[in-house]
Parts: sequence; C-alpha cells; structure tokens
Amino acid sequence: MQLVVLVVDCVEMCPALLEAWEKAGAGGITIVESVGLGRLQAMRDDLPLMPSLRDLLSTREEYHRTLFSVVPDEHTVDRVIAATERVLGDLNRPNSGFLFVVPVSRAVGLRQAGQAR
Repeated sequence: MQLVVLVVDCVEMCPALLEAWEKAGAGGITIVESVGLGRLQAMRDDLPLMPSLRDLLSTREEYHRTLFSVVPDEHTVDRVIAATERVLGDLNRPNSGFLFVVPVSRAVGLRQAGQAR
C-alpha cells in the first residue's frame, strides 16, 4: 500500500482531480484545506524571519487543498500521478502543486471499495 499526497495550488481544479483520481483507481480520497508557511511569508514582506503565531494569524491566508489516498500498489500510484498531470499539467512548473508518495506499512480500518463500513 502507498499513501499518495497532493498539495494543489489551484483549488478550482479539485473537482476535476477528484474525478481523475477515482478513475485512476484511488478510493477513499480525503481533501483538506491547507496553507504553507512559505506562502504566508511570500505574501507578506513585513513578517520577521521567525514569525510569532500572532504574526501568522494576522495575515490574509491563501489556502491550498491537500488530497490524499491510500492506494494498493505502485501501478495505481503511476495511474494517479498520470491522471494528476493530465489535469494540472507538469507538476515541475512553479505554483502547480506537488505530489509525494509514502509507503504504508499498516492500515487499520481501511476498507476496500464497495465494502460496507
């Protein structure tokens, strides 16, 4: 099993990504709102090098979406990556998002598609 994680800069692309991931074989996709410290610092030039929590919370935040799904094998990972790049284009372009994959050694409570919870 592998955990595929995608941080998307263009939140408007999420519906198309969810559909593409499902067609590629990713089930149980989770999507969360997220923001990165680098983006916060880039948006504000008045933040100190080591900002306090108050400095960070006082800024207007630009949110990303983070999608993740546990997939069964490398073949599915390859299909999900290809589907992602069909929707977003080359992920090596600036501000397109980024994707990484982490091996899952154990999952408890994970159901296969079609199984009742």
